[in-house]
Amino acid sequence: MRFIAADFGAGSGRVIVGTWFAASKTIGLEEIHRFGNEQKMMDGHLRWDFEALFNELKTGLKKAFAKYGDEIKSIGIDTWGVDYGLLNKEGRLIANPICYRDDRTKGMMDAAFQKLPKEEFFQHAANQFMEINTAFQLMSETDLQRAERLLFMPDLFNYFLTGKCYNEFTIASTSQLLNTKTHQWDDVIFEKLNLPKRLMQEIIYPGTVIGELTAELAAEVGGNAKVVAIGSHDTASAVASIKDDGSDWAFISSGTWSLMGTPSKEPIISKEALESDFTNEGMTDGRIRFLKNITGLWLIQQLVKEWEQEGYRCNYSELVKEAELSSLDSSFDVDDARFMNPEKMSEAIVSYLKEENQELPITKGDFMRCVCISLAKKYAEVKTQMERCTNKKINKIYIVGGGSKNQLLNRLAAEYTGCEVIRGEVEATAMGNVLVQLKSENLKN
Repeated sequence: MRFIAADFGAGSGRVIVGTWFAASKTIGLEEIHRFGNEQKMMDGHLRWDFEALFNELKTGLKKAFAKYGDEIKSIGIDTWGVDYGLLNKEGRLIANPICYRDDRTKGMMDAAFQKLPKEEFFQHAANQFMEINTAFQLMSETDLQRAERLLFMPDLFNYFLTGKCYNEFTIASTSQLLNTKTHQWDDVIFEKLNLPKRLMQEIIYPGTVIGELTAELAAEVGGNAKVVAIGSHDTASAVASIKDDGSDWAFISSGTWSLMGTPSKEPIISKEALESDFTNEGMTDGRIRFLKNITGLWLIQQLVKEWEQEGYRCNYSELVKEAELSSLDSSFDVDDARFMNPEKMSEAIVSYLKEENQELPITKGDFMRCVCISLAKKYAEVKTQMERCTNKKINKIYIVGGGSKNQLLNRLAAEYTGCEVIRGEVEATAMGNVLVQLKSENLKN
C-alpha cells in the first residue's frame, strides 16, 4: 500500500512515495521527483510561480502513477506557512501568490496594533507577531475586492487537484486569523482589521478526505487517488514524525526556517509567552505546537547562492568540513531584520559583526561556522524561554529536516543548550505526511 507525499519548501520541493510494510509495521520513503523553488519578482512583487510548481507536482504524480499505478491509495500536500492565493468568482487564481518576504507588509503590524492592541490580539490569535503573517499580508492586499475565496498554499494545490475549497487546520493556525481556543475564524480580528471574513473557507482537520483528482487531471497524470488533508503546514507534518511519549522534549524542524518548540495539550496564552514572542499552532492530533520561528538555513542558502553567482561550486558537506576547521568564534542575532532578504548575505553578516566589534569571517568556512554558532546560541535562548513559559524542563531536542544532516550544528546545539540532541528523519515532513494518510486509512494507531 503506497501513498504520495508532496512536500513544498520555500527553497525546494519533492514528491515522495511512502510504502507501508504491514508485516514489519514500517514505512519506506522513495523520492520520485525533486525540484527547485524560489520567489521571483513579478508584477512588482516577490511571488511564487504557482503554475510552475503545480507542473512539478503533476510531473511527480505522473512518475508515481507510472511506477505504482493502483497501489497508490492517497495523496497529501504540505507547504510552508502564511502565504495564500486568491480565487475570483469563476474559481480562477487572480495572480501568483505573493511571497512572505515581499516588503509590502512593512508597517502593517504596527498599523494593526492601532486597531487591535497587541495584548488583546494575542488573546484571540496567540501567534508569534511577525509582519509575514497572513493577517498583515491581507492588510496590504490590493485584490480583496475581486477575490471570492482565500486558499493557503497547500489548500490551493488541493483545489487544483480536486476542485474542492477548504482551509486545513494546521496551515490556518499560522495565519493569525484563527482563534487559538475555538479553532474557528476570529470575528473580532476580521472586524477590527477590516478584513473580509467571507473569503475564508470551512476548517477541516488532518485525516479528512477532500476528494479524488478531477477526471481531466487523472487522465493527464495517468492515475487517480484520494487527496487527504494532512498536517499541511510542513512543520506540523515534521513534528508528526517524532515518536516520544514523554513531555521533556523539544523539536527543531530545521529547514529554511528553524522552528523550535514543544507539544502542549492546551494553548499557552500567558503574558510571558507574548513577551517571549511564541506562537501556538496546530498539530496533526489536535494538540498545540508551542514554538518560535527562528531564521534557519536561509542564512546558508543565501550565502551559497551568492558564492555560486560568483563562480564557486559549493558542496554542502565540504562547507561543513571547512567550518569545523575554522577557529572563528563570532556570532550574530539570526533574527535581526537585516537578514530577512538582503542583497548579499555575507555583507549583512559582516555589517552586524562590525557593529558589535567582533572578529570578521574571511573564508567560507568562517561564514559557515559563524552561522552555526549563531543558530546554536539562538536555540539555547529559545529553550530557556520555552522552559519558563511551559514550566517544564527540556532534556532532549529532536532535530528533524534537512538541517539535521549538519553534524557541526547538531554538536553546537547540544553544547549550548545542554540537552541531548537526537537526529530525526531528514525527510521528517514527508514521513509525517504519510503517517497521517495511514491514519486516514485506519491502518495505524
